[in-house]
Parts: sequence; structure tokens; C-alpha cells
Amino acid sequence: MAKPFFRLQKFLRRTQFLLLFLTAAYLMTGTLLLLQRGARMALPQSPRAPGTLQALPVATVALGMGLLDSKGLQDSRISSDLLLNVDMLQNPLARLPPGLRWPRRNRSSVRRRWFHHFVNDPHGSPTLGPEAPRAAAHSRGTYMGCFSDEGQERTLKGAVFYDLRKMTVAHCQDACAERSYMYAGLEAGAECYCGNRLPAARVGLNECNHECKGEKGAMCGALGRLSVYRVDMLHPSANKRRIATYRGCFRLPENVTHAFPTSLIQANMTVEMCSGFCSQKEFPLAVLRVWECYCAYPTPQFNLRDAVSSALCGPASEDPRMAGYCQVYQTPVQDTRCTDRRFLPSKSKVFVALSSFPGAGNTWARHLIEHATGFYTGSYYFDGTLYNKGFKGEKDHWRSRRTICVKTHESGKREIEMFDSAILLIRNPYRSLVAEFNRKCAGHLGYAPDHNWKSKEWPDFVNSYASWWSSHVLDWLKYGKRLLVVHYEELRRSLVPTLRAMVAFLNVSVSEDRLLCVEHNKEGSFRRHGQRPRDPEPFTPEMKELIDGYIRTVDQALRDHNWAGLPREYVPR
Repeated sequence: MAKPFFRLQKFLRRTQFLLLFLTAAYLMTGTLLLLQRGARMALPQSPRAPGTLQALPVATVALGMGLLDSKGLQDSRISSDLLLNVDMLQNPLARLPPGLRWPRRNRSSVRRRWFHHFVNDPHGSPTLGPEAPRAAAHSRGTYMGCFSDEGQERTLKGAVFYDLRKMTVAHCQDACAERSYMYAGLEAGAECYCGNRLPAARVGLNECNHECKGEKGAMCGALGRLSVYRVDMLHPSANKRRIATYRGCFRLPENVTHAFPTSLIQANMTVEMCSGFCSQKEFPLAVLRVWECYCAYPTPQFNLRDAVSSALCGPASEDPRMAGYCQVYQTPVQDTRCTDRRFLPSKSKVFVALSSFPGAGNTWARHLIEHATGFYTGSYYFDGTLYNKGFKGEKDHWRSRRTICVKTHESGKREIEMFDSAILLIRNPYRSLVAEFNRKCAGHLGYAPDHNWKSKEWPDFVNSYASWWSSHVLDWLKYGKRLLVVHYEELRRSLVPTLRAMVAFLNVSVSEDRLLCVEHNKEGSFRRHGQRPRDPEPFTPEMKELIDGYIRTVDQALRDHNWAGLPREYVPR
């Protein structure tokens, strides 16, 4: 009996040692693969254009890059091999000849940069060192200098986006050029801002010392510092974006001078001339009446809601009755009166949720709330795609109370009772299910391909998610402490009044001009691109019967809690 027991014990000891050995080998292999991946990520992803380094003597370039020390400058044995090494540093994608290896110093620096890229905060990115930083060698714009961006009011606020991994100077310039802006400013290595006026406070060049996340050696500002470029060469697609969009024919306000702050009167005035003039002045509207050009914002007196027949906007010089009408065009630039956003100056005393079922328009509602209130919204989750779209609060901890409200899709009792109040956003489940399925299969701005709709994946998705749509609303009605119920369809149909109620619920007072600015920028960057599915109604009769039952349940629950029922368009279908 003892002998079999001894054999079993010996076998188990060997097994433990084998498992330990395999685990160690697995971890070592994973570490090596991770380091290799990090080295690839740290290298530029495209060949660089010839830079200023090629015009310098070989030895000087080598000294600057750390291939030689100062004694090496006196060595006559410097050969073309060194020149090849230098060229490899400028263009890492060139193929190494047999026997030529990377200098050890460069290997370790690549690993350090990779480590900092994942461990450090994006605002604490590797800097360019104490020496004065240089502009990107292959940027197409003119470098204007380093500017302070610490004031309450941003100068470059026409368009904003972030990219934690791939921000480059050219990428920012292209984005600003497509929107007809003259200046592109980069901050903290990953943020891009556009505008037509230079910031007022210029600082020393060495204060802009953060590398661009996607372009080593190029400066992308620092914390509170902007590296500003003048956009000299427009992106090929910019010409398409520079065309003004016709908004319609409208009656001129009574006091034209007061309603339109900037004007240009010139013979043979054209739409292109007027739109270009107003774009340069950073106005979203170009108002044209024969040879008169006015630049404007939407205001309560001129809100673009009461268009008239285009026939009334004929040549005013020929018919005096038409002198009181004008043609309105939307310029490529944004309405900047509502683009400035920041975190709350002090921690909020009321913890507010923006709750919805996935696919119900939560991201769009956040866009509206941020631009209406001027404060960032937070999120229970972290989505790098949304952060890059400008949702800076996405990276903030969801319990920091530095944001005006926090996005959540959770619906359990414990998760609901953590919040003091909530805006409950409800959308037609048919539309919500389609939107969420598109997101799961193709991201925030894509459409699911046909094979996903035709597979078993779609009916399984409907069977599991339809009940979640119902339970989400029922749980928030049951456990929510203080609610404002908002229907997505009503927000679409009557944006300003509904948004005004949401802002009041958040205890923020805003001007009517700011709400009109939000209405003018209501779409943001959230329209889906690509080919729509062939079948716009992919629901079988069995699916409709299931979903309609949940709709009736939620409708009755809303009425039982003294809320208006669901919009009539939900059922019958």
C-alpha cells in the first residue's frame, strides 16, 4: 500500500514542478512579445519625408543622435556604415542589411518609451529634453511658436479632438484645414485645437516639450501649452468641406446692424466670397443680399426656424419688395459660443446619472449636455474612442464628482442607489436594438454587415437584449431617488425646450444664445458612415410580438409612476 502511495506523491511533485516551469516559460514569452510589440508601436508607422538631418554632416548627425561621443568627431574612420545607421533612425522601415544591428542605446530607449506610454498618464508623456524642441520635419504648415492656453477662454476652440495613440502634427493640420481654420494647435501630446486667431500669450519654445503620441521628435505642446502651426497647405478633401451649405431664404431682422455684427459690401459679391470672409471671422452663418455680405450667429431674433420661399430672395435691386429677404449659408466653421468645456470647479454635491439602455442615444445626449452647460460629462466605463471624440471626462474616474453627470447603462438596485438623481433616457426599443447591434458589430459610427444580420447572432441578440430594455426602465423607476424621464424621440423633435428642461434639472443656468448654438451643432460627430443594411426592418413577427409586450409593460409602469406614457409611435407597429 505504501509503494503506490509513494509513487503517487512523487508524480504529484513532478507535476507541480512541471506546471511551475511551464508558467514561468509562458510569462517570459509573453513579456518578450509585449516588449517587441511595444518597440513596434514606438516606431513611426510611415516613412518620414526628408528632414533637416540629411543636410548636416554625418558626424554631426551621429553626435546629435548619440551614436558618437565628442571624441568620435576626430576619428577619420567614420564610414558610410554610420550614415546607413543614421538613415535607419530617420526611416526605421528601411530594411537592415545583413549583419547590421540597432545600437543598444536605442533598444533600451524604445523600451522605456513603450513603458511610459502605457504606465504614465497621457499628460505626462515623454518630453523632448531640456533643449529647445523642434517642429515636425514633414509638417506642411508654418510653425508659429509656443503659446499659453491656461486662461478661462480658449482662442483655438473651433474644433477639438484627442488621440491618445496616433496624434501627429499633420493629422491635426488636416482636421483644421478641412474645417477652413487657419491655425492648428496641439497640446499635451494628444489634443488638437483649431481656430483663426493666434493665442495672445506667447511663451518660450522650451515650454512646449511634449512629444506627439504618434510622431516622435515632433512637439505637441505641454500641459496648458499649445504648439501652434499655420495651416499653409490644405488637405485634398478640404476643398469639398469649404463649400458653404445653403440653409434657405429668410426675412431680414428689423435692426440689421445689431443682429449682424460683421459685414462686407463689395461689387460682384459671390457666395464663395461671403462664406470665405465669414469663415475667416469665425462665424457659422454667411448672410447674402445682392452685394451685401453679413456674418452672424443664430440668435432668438434670427434663429433660422421660419424659412420662406426661395423665390423671395431674388435680385433686390430689381424688386423693392424683395429687399427685406436674404439668403443664408452655413460656413464650414463651427459656432464656437458653446464649444468651451471644463470640469466642475468644485466637487458636485449631487451625484447625477445619465442612464439609458445601450443604443438609446446616451452619447448624443452627453454631447448636447456638455455643450449646453459647458461642463464635461463622466462615464461609468472608459471608451477610448469617445475620449478621442472630445469627451475628456471619459478618462476621469466616474466617482470623482468633477463632471456634471455620469453615463451608465447599469440597472441593478445597488448601482442605482449610488446616485442622488438621474436623467432616464428612453428610446424606442426597435431603434435601440438596431443601434446597439450596429455598435457591437461595427463600432459607434458603423453599420453591421449583412452576414451579421442573417446569422443566428441577430435573433439571439434580440431575445436577450429586449428584456434588458424593459428591466432597465423598470428598475430605475423602482429604485431611482429623483428622476427626469426624457424620451429620445422628443429630444430629436423638440431639442431646445427638452434640453432646457434637462439643464434646469442639472441646476445649471444657460443663455438662450448658448442653447441656439447647441441646436446649430446638434449632430456633433455621431452620424454613422458606410452602407446601411439592406433590410431596414430586420424583425420577424415573433420578435415584434416579444418587443411589443415589453413596450406595453414599460408604458404602464411610467403611467403608474405619474409620468407620461411612451410616445404613440412605439406601438402598434
